[in-house]
Amino acid sequence: MKNVGNLELIIESALMASNEPLSLQDIANLFDTNKPSKNQIKKVIDDLNKSFAKRSFEIIQVATGYRIQVKTGYDEWLSKINKQSSTRYSKAFLETLVIIAYKQPVTRGDIEGIRGVAVNPQIIRNLIEFEWVKVVGHKETPGKPELLATTKKFLDYFNMTSLSELPPPEEIEAI
Repeated sequence: MKNVGNLELIIESALMASNEPLSLQDIANLFDTNKPSKNQIKKVIDDLNKSFAKRSFEIIQVATGYRIQVKTGYDEWLSKINKQSSTRYSKAFLETLVIIAYKQPVTRGDIEGIRGVAVNPQIIRNLIEFEWVKVVGHKETPGKPELLATTKKFLDYFNMTSLSELPPPEEIEAI
C-alpha cells in the first residue's frame, strides 16, 4: 500500500461507520486492489490509537474484530444525551449468564443445580435472543438436554477477545 495516510483515513472511517466490529479480513476486503496485509492493518490501528491518546475514544479489539468506542470515564456526560435508561438485568439473569460463561458447555439442569432454583425458560430465551448464548450440542443423557455456551457477541459486548479475560470467580462472587 503506497499511501499510508490514505490507508489510515480509510480504516478510521470504516471503523467509525460500522455498527459491528470489523475483522482484519473485513478491513482488507475494503480494497479491490493493493490489499493491505493484516500486519499493515494492525500497524495502522496501533498508529491510530497512538494519535487518539488524548482523545475521548479508542480502537479496541474484541472477539469478532476491532471497533471504535468511547473510553471509559465519560458515562456521566453521555447518559445526558442518551436518555435511554441503562439496561438492568435481574439477579437470576446475571447468575445464569455467569454460570454459562464459567462452566460451559452447561445444561439448564446444571444451572439449576448450581443456583439451587429452577431457571425461568425466558431467561435462556433472552440470552439466546441477545446472541450472548447458543446451543452447542446435546448432552448424552436421557432427554438429551441442550448444552449452552457463550458466543463471540457475548465477548464483544463485554469487551473481551476470549474467555480467558473473564475475571476470577472470586471477583464475581464479591459483586
